[in-house]
Amino acid sequence: MTAPMTVLVVGSTGSVGRHVVAEAVRQGHTTRALVRDSARASRLDPGASLVVGDLTRASTLVAAVQGIDAVVFTQGASYGDAAGAEKVDYGAVANVLEALDGRPVRIALMTSIGVTVRGKTHDWKRRSERLVRASGNDYTIVRPGWFDYNDADQLKITLLQGDTRRAGNSSDGVIARAQIARVLVDSLTSEAADRFTFELVAERGPEQANLELVFGSLAKDAADSVDGVLDQVNMPREDEPDRVRRDLDEVRRAD
Repeated sequence: MTAPMTVLVVGSTGSVGRHVVAEAVRQGHTTRALVRDSARASRLDPGASLVVGDLTRASTLVAAVQGIDAVVFTQGASYGDAAGAEKVDYGAVANVLEALDGRPVRIALMTSIGVTVRGKTHDWKRRSERLVRASGNDYTIVRPGWFDYNDADQLKITLLQGDTRRAGNSSDGVIARAQIARVLVDSLTSEAADRFTFELVAERGPEQANLELVFGSLAKDAADSVDGVLDQVNMPREDEPDRVRRDLDEVRRAD
């Protein structure tokens, strides 16, 4: 059995983050929940400890990342809020990596199915994926379908690659929040899930007891690429904002 980790959950008070905190505690990990205000975190599993910080300011995250083995990112701005996506979806990843100052950790990052469809919100989520891949850390990037749209008999965890489902509605795929949390936390201790990007949906059938064979069923990301395996090549680095190019260079230097 893999030894328990010290896990930081970023986005811990969100609708998926709360499940991640509970799942990490259930699996025996020492769990830290990053919160802006500890008084507003009463819904979190009491087995987790609270650490106060502002995910939009790297200087406030140094204590939060001290001594951690892994970090799970579930934060997210409102859909369509490009400025929020830059500060939250992307900014939190950049800021945690800055606070870590090159110290290696295992990363599980939640973005979204359809993230490679160009658009202001999705572009910032995709940039956060690129930072994680460029950082040199072990990682798993999970792109879940529509939260909790699954039927009672729709629990079979299914992984896809290439981000080809692009309807922009629940026909792209559905998945329970609790299952997203399980996949994120399970990935932290899975060698099969390392350097792996996938879309996550549920199909008809029971949930699998063990995810190792599921994780090992698809292709890993190319070691020299900042994009997911099979992703469309439609966001050229040379067209990216100056800040994004600088951040990529910084995390590579810290690796």
